[in-house]
Amino acid sequence: MKISSIKIGKKKALGIDIPMPNAKLILALGKKGYLMCGYLNLETAEKLGDCAGVIKGVKNLEDLLKGKVVQLTSKAKKMGIKAGMTGKKALSKLV
Repeated sequence: MKISSIKIGKKKALGIDIPMPNAKLILALGKKGYLMCGYLNLETAEKLGDCAGVIKGVKNLEDLLKGKVVQLTSKAKKMGIKAGMTGKKALSKLV
């Protein structure tokens, strides 16, 4: 497992990269919510009331920040995150 700090302006988020048997689990965690790779379940995040977005096809944290949000919870929509937004821009709303 690799844990790193992601600087977003003057704030920081936590980057998590976990090698799994067949793929990596990639996550960027801010104070208000998180971005995740397609490995995690958006429906569960919605049921739990999480502020979360999904970026698919990522292999590392850099891909997550450069990639585009393809799915998001209703709480993330209320935070101003939109489908098509880059991970970095979306994460700036979550730190």
